[in-house]
This record gives sequence, structure tokens and C-alpha cells, in this order.
Amino acid sequence: MKLEEIVKQQIKEAVKSLYQVEATDAMIQLQKTRPEFEGQLTLVVFPFVKLARKAPAVVAQEIGEYLTDASKDRTADSSIISRFNAVQGFLNLSIADNYWLSVLGDIAQDDHYGTHSLPLREGTGRVPLMMVEYSSPNTNKPLHLGHVRNNLLGYSIAKIQEANGWQVVKTNIVNDRGIHICKSMLAWLRFGNGETPESSGKKGDHLIGDYYVRFDKEYKKQISDLMATGMDEDTAKREAPLMKEAQAMLLKWEQGDPEVRALWQKMNSWVYAGFDETYRQMGVSFDKIYYESNTYLEGKSEVEKGLQSGAFYRREDNSVWADLTKDGLDEKLLLRQDGTSVYMTQDIGTAKLRFQDYPIDKMVYVVGNEQEYHFKVLSILLDRLGFPFGKELVHFSYGMVELPNGKMKSREGTVVDADDLMAAMIADAREISKDKVNTLPDITPEEANEIARKVGLGALKYFILKVDPRKNMLFNPAESIDFNGNTGPFIQYTYARIQSVLRKSEEFTNLPIYKFTNSLNPKELALIQRLADYPSVVRQAGDEFSPAVICNYAYALAQDFNSFYHDYSILNEQDASVRAFRIQLSQQVAKVLAAAMSLLGIEMPARM
Repeated sequence: MKLEEIVKQQIKEAVKSLYQVEATDAMIQLQKTRPEFEGQLTLVVFPFVKLARKAPAVVAQEIGEYLTDASKDRTADSSIISRFNAVQGFLNLSIADNYWLSVLGDIAQDDHYGTHSLPLREGTGRVPLMMVEYSSPNTNKPLHLGHVRNNLLGYSIAKIQEANGWQVVKTNIVNDRGIHICKSMLAWLRFGNGETPESSGKKGDHLIGDYYVRFDKEYKKQISDLMATGMDEDTAKREAPLMKEAQAMLLKWEQGDPEVRALWQKMNSWVYAGFDETYRQMGVSFDKIYYESNTYLEGKSEVEKGLQSGAFYRREDNSVWADLTKDGLDEKLLLRQDGTSVYMTQDIGTAKLRFQDYPIDKMVYVVGNEQEYHFKVLSILLDRLGFPFGKELVHFSYGMVELPNGKMKSREGTVVDADDLMAAMIADAREISKDKVNTLPDITPEEANEIARKVGLGALKYFILKVDPRKNMLFNPAESIDFNGNTGPFIQYTYARIQSVLRKSEEFTNLPIYKFTNSLNPKELALIQRLADYPSVVRQAGDEFSPAVICNYAYALAQDFNSFYHDYSILNEQDASVRAFRIQLSQQVAKVLAAAMSLLGIEMPARM
């Protein structure tokens, strides 16, 4: 039984015995005790004042005395309340050490501490299934800093929801077709001279990204040349030869032209190999990958059905639209006049295929807040097409990552590349920690490199995930890798410190926690209470879809341990039972720190 449930039961007995009243759960208002007062739980006694016909302070005093009177016969567990203090209409309750020791013992015996289970889906006999979509890259460029935040959020949300009992399918939709893809293909044909990843020494996604930037450069030059002849800018953009060729290539692709399709497959294979390498380094993965080239036809088919049913309409230029004005929005293009599809068409088809492939109970799209309109429209269109899941889609909308010098622009090649960023973070971690790492006994170059990898990537992931996902954020690599303060390396170092203690303590760990009879000092008590909070923190993070909740908890737990470590000896403690207890307490802190950080996709080094 949880602490609050036990305390509530004992309060009910106290109120019945003192005032002959059957207290309801709604009457018993418990909250965490404010830091300036002694205690862990506070009872608001005002709901009982009128029934008792006594002053609030008197009621608080009487209930407190009853709860701490060991002579009382109880149907609930023996009293776990050791002390109390009454402040006006508030009763602050101190929970007995033996309760907290039993909590620590339960944590030690629970290999899956903090995880939850959900009731089986009614009528199916299965665990509810959540699909989480993230990443969604284009095959015309490598992954950048914006993708890093997307991938880290998506992966962490999936891990957190798994800890909350969901069956989770991690999915990715690759935008592998469209005008942007044709731009890279055309630029490679025009300017590539047969260059390949092997001949250039570049990752495939980087190579193709270079040609996307090259297309934009040459396209802008053509626009400028046309405008110099007196043409206005909008006309010049439409009439530029490169853009016309790219549009013609897209039409050929949709018509299945063998040469265009062969080039497309070749260049995409280069990109996928590059993406896979980036995902491996980032530590994220997917259970199912969908490709727009396979889903857009499903979307077009559904749009055609919508035309026939009157859900959509065709304009004189042959384009197909949805009128959403009755829904408070505007009109949305679904098929261009040449019959080619748009992102919305693809997303309709992808949603249909996903719900065919999996018994999805909740579909979550991890996509930036600039796409909020898009997902409002998608939900309405799916509902209009008769899909029952249309109204249930969840857009997890997160803020953008900004840089000190402004926003990123892929076409201009001014993005922060994900591969370069991760390499730089690892290099910085190696440089900053080299003095500490080199003092480790028997350290090998391979272990030093592995420590630098875990610390560098841990710094990056934690810095991004600790920010409220709904907010825009400013990325600062120097701040992220600090070994002090609210950073990933600080928490990792705390974990490594505990591992060092445990490596030296094997001879002292034989005493079971439940046999420890000494009184807990305030910092031991604070640590156990923080450990006890972990399951509710995991649930809160799941309810709010917020890895930041886990970050805040891990940081607070690391702070608590370091404060304890600073004030109290562990291995040099003379009392053997106290020494054994503190070692075991440290062991559970390490276990929960590792569990929390794993929900963020962060690995914990055993030595630093």
C-alpha cells in the first residue's frame, strides 16, 4: 500500500474515534510538507473543524496525538507516523524511519523499479499500443540540429511510455520523393561528374546534401539573370530553367520513368546508409520505417474517393482541394494541377497504412510546432474520409532549436550538421575530461574513447531534453558539457562516483537493509524519499510527454547524493551496520539514476 493510502486510513480511524465521523477520501487533503517545516506529509484539518466544533489548532493537535499514540488499536498498519507538529489548521506529519527503510528494501528487490503496467485493452486481451513517429527526414540532405532534437524527443518519449506500460512502436516516415528530391538529383546529373560516396570520401547523405545546396545556388543565379532582363521575381522563379527541369523530373518520377527511378534508387541508397550511421551514433532506433514513395499512392487513392463522395472538389485547373472554412480554417491543396501529390496526401496514405498494419490505440506525431496547422488539417481530413482514428491523432508539438546567430537554412548550407555536432561533443568531452580519465588505473585508449563518447553524447542529449519540449531553445555546447550544474556529465559523474564506492565495498554489503536499526540522518532520509518519488515521476513524464520531468528528477537525485557524500563518510564509517547501509543506499541511488537516464537514451560510464 502506498504511503498516502496508509496515512489516509489511519486518519480515518483517528477522526472516527475522536469525533464519531466517517471521513471520506475527499475530506482528507494531504500534501507535501513545506521545506521550512519538519515532516513529509501535511494534513489540511479545516474540513474537520466544523464537525469537531473546535479550533483548527486544537483539531490538528488531537489528530496528531492520536496518530502517534502507539497504544491505540488499529485495523490499519501499525502507525508509521513518528512525530507531528501543528501549525494553525495544518498538521505536519513525520513518517517513521522503519517505513522508509522498508521502502528502500522494496526498491532494492525490484529489478524493474519505476515501471508501470496498464490494464489490458478491453475485448482484445492485449496491452494498449502507442505508435510514436519521429525523425521524418528528407533524402535530399543530412540530419541537422533540428533533427537531433526531434529524434532525441521521439526516442525518449517512446522509452518513457514503455515504462508506463504501453506497447510502443517507434516509426519513421522518410520523405523520399517530391520536388526537393528532384533538385538534388538534377544537380548531381548536371554538376556531379559521376561522384559517389566512395570517390568523394563523404557520407552519402552529406554528398547529396551538397548537391541540394548546389541546386539552390545555381537556381538563384538563374533567377538573378532573368531579373536582369526585366523579368519580375515571381515570374523569374517560375521560368528559371533548373526549376522547370526539376518539375519535369518529378512528373517523370511519378509516371515511373525507368532512368529517373534508377537514379533515384541509387542516390537514396547512399542517403540511407548515411542516415543509418547517424542514427547508430545518436543511439536511436525504429521498429518500422515507412517511405513516402510507398504511401503517397494510397493517399492519392483516398483523395480520389473523397472527390467521388463530395468531401473534396476539383478546380478548373484540375487541382484538388478541401474546403475547411466551416472548420475555421481555409482551403487545402491535396493534388496539384498536374496530378502530383503534396505532403498532406502522403500523410493521409501513411496514416491509413499504419492503422492497417498495427492495432494502434494512440498515434503520436513528434513534429515541430511550425506544423501545428498541418496536423489540425490532417485530423479533419481523415475524419472526413471516414477513418475512425482521425480525431484521436496526437501532435506532440515542440519548439525549435535556435542558434546564437539565428535560424538554420538547409538550402543555404547554414545548418549545424548532426554528425559534425556529435563528433565535436565527443571531442570536447575527451579534451575536458582527459586529466581525470588519465588518472584512472589501467585505463586503455579504447576505454578512454568510450568514456568520451558516453559523456559527449550524454551532454548533448541531456542539454536538449532538459528544456520544456514546448519551448524554443538556444543550443550552447559549452554549457552542456560542464561537469558542474544541471548537466548530463554532472549526473554521469555522480553515477561513476557511486560505482567507485561500490567497487571498493564488496566486503561490506552483506547486511540486509531491513536489519538496519539506527536512526536515519536527514540526508539519508532525503535520499530515500527522493528514490520513493521515482515511480510517480515516470508516470508524470508519461502523462505530460515530457523528458524534461525525468531530467529534473535525475539532477535532483544526483544533487541529494552529492550533498550526502560530502557530509557523511561511507567506506570510512566505523559502525559496520551504518557502513553497510550507506553502501546499499548508494547502490540504489545508482540503480535509479541509471534507470532514469536510460529513459533519456543516455548511457552511464562506470568510470570517469
